[in-house]
Amino acid sequence: MLRRCRLVGACAIAALVLCASAATSAGQLAPRPTRPQVVPPKGPARQVIFKYCTSCHGIDDYAYYAQDRAAWDTLITTKHRGLDVPFPAADRAILLDWLADRFGPDTKPFPRTYLAHEATTFYSDAEAEAALTRACTSCHDADRYNNARFSPDRWRVVIVDMRERGAKVEDEELERLVEWLGRTKGANQ
Repeated sequence: MLRRCRLVGACAIAALVLCASAATSAGQLAPRPTRPQVVPPKGPARQVIFKYCTSCHGIDDYAYYAQDRAAWDTLITTKHRGLDVPFPAADRAILLDWLADRFGPDTKPFPRTYLAHEATTFYSDAEAEAALTRACTSCHDADRYNNARFSPDRWRVVIVDMRERGAKVEDEELERLVEWLGRTKGANQ
């Protein structure tokens, strides 16, 4: 009887462990939104951003917008309403000039809707090179991506951004390219 109780208990514990690991794996493999990666500017705009902005939030969200200077000014005012954020007019002007230049109405905002899915099929070298040639070389030399070394997440951001600018890449191709580029032209290569 005691042996049977131990067996039932062991089975119950094993079932719980399997359920927990399945839930953890599902959470890791679930689609997640792709976030832009904004490189901070040089010079005075960089100083303003690091002095007033990054102590509370990142700057990646700027890439979701494509607005003129007045719209940026309104957005900053709206987002900081009710907060005691001292922001001298001269520094605000520097930030607004950079935002309007880098994320102005003539730019393409980064899409909020792309969800990364796990690649289930993988490109061979020849297939990946053909896809990159088709999608990229109408605007760039192949050296642009051949000489770059990024993590898979960074490659995803680059490809999503380029797709928004006109590169012909479908969702399934995108994840296959991310996997291949991360494997062959990753940050550690």
